Amino acid sequence: MNRRNFLKSTAALAALPALPAFAQDSLAAQAREAYIYTYPMVKNYLTMFQYALEPGGSQYKGPLNTLVSIARVYTPEDTAIITPNSDTPYSFIVFDLRAEPVVVTMPAIEKERYYSLQLIDLYTNNVDYPGTRVDGNDGGDFLITGPGWKGEVPEGIKRVIEMPTALAIGIVRTQLFAPDDLDKVKEIQAGYKAAPLSTYANTPAPPAPPAVDWMPISDELMVSNYWPLAAFLLPFAPAYPGDEGERENLARLGVRDGAAWPAPDLAPDAAAAMRDTVVATEKEIRDQAGRMTDSSKLFGTPEFMKGRYMDRAAAAQGGIYGNSVQEALYVIYAVDEAKAPLDGKAGKYTLTFTDETLPPVDAFWSLTMYDRPRQLLVSNPIHRYLINSAMLRGLRKNDKGEIVLTLQHESPGAELESNWLPAPAETFYAVMRLYLPKAEALDGRWIAPPIRPSS
Repeated sequence: MNRRNFLKSTAALAALPALPAFAQDSLAAQAREAYIYTYPMVKNYLTMFQYALEPGGSQYKGPLNTLVSIARVYTPEDTAIITPNSDTPYSFIVFDLRAEPVVVTMPAIEKERYYSLQLIDLYTNNVDYPGTRVDGNDGGDFLITGPGWKGEVPEGIKRVIEMPTALAIGIVRTQLFAPDDLDKVKEIQAGYKAAPLSTYANTPAPPAPPAVDWMPISDELMVSNYWPLAAFLLPFAPAYPGDEGERENLARLGVRDGAAWPAPDLAPDAAAAMRDTVVATEKEIRDQAGRMTDSSKLFGTPEFMKGRYMDRAAAAQGGIYGNSVQEALYVIYAVDEAKAPLDGKAGKYTLTFTDETLPPVDAFWSLTMYDRPRQLLVSNPIHRYLINSAMLRGLRKNDKGEIVLTLQHESPGAELESNWLPAPAETFYAVMRLYLPKAEALDGRWIAPPIRPSS
């Protein structure tokens, strides 16, 4: 919606007598605030639905509370998650924790390999990280509970982790050292398990939770049916302390826990203006995401993200399920050194590493290519979607001992192809991931080298 129509809609609403609960001329502003607050939940549910609630869908992985492993790295055909990595084969579980907790088993692995279970609540906050950084590589059984669970913890549980929302998602990343290491990753993935607590403890199962008619969602329905989707999800996500004002604002707009929208007490013109706000605010969030340069303030625990609703929305739009900075730091390259947008249609670029500027990590690093319009991996003739630390031995050095990566659409020629990261013939961005970043990457002593136009 353009500015003229936005103001016209707001002015029209000022004449309506049907909205006594709040200032009528602020409806658009309150709808904008409500959209920013709920956007991560709805975006998260889009993935959850595709992965666990849409059997037969192209992205379906398995039923709720079932851990499913993908014994390969992601490619351009994987479209449910934007900005995915392509150097840690994934395992997934979508939790419905209403009836009882779920026990997730992490197997013991060798000390040199990184793995983690990222536990993400419905708001997209990172709640915990069983795995290398927090628990080491000895594995264990982790009890994942819903909000407020007070049951008995059986013997053998390594840690109890309470999720603040009844719907949640778990993402396991297992480091792949090289293509010929995939069989070992498959062996590790076979050790990832999930079971309801009653099955794990061999106790009677609790009563089943009320049946849910899971609301369909797609990219298109996130626009046309946004507010009903937001209302549908609210019962699964208790308000965090400090969110009371946001929930009251939603109720005034007729977006109430599990209720149909528009509510009977919402004037038709108000509902129309709220629908218009979806389009306008989504663009605002997208623009904010486009200005991101690193992930240090975008992903984190519920406490870290408290009150930072626009940051959380921009993170969900630009790279949902990003890791907390202690787990992985992301450097986002959307522009070159001169602040010009990266464009593979005519542009050719380089990224140069010296021994001093290689990313400092305790696990591994990678540089991955994405097209800007779709935010997905880029198809290319050599099927290379990233360059990472495991590839260092095969990268060519120049006469100064530097590693110069080439980022462009056309091949730079056979002699330089070892260092080529193919770009699309359109606008693009690249993300450098530092897994288990060292202190110098977190405190600013290490500066990521810029992407430069090649001469």
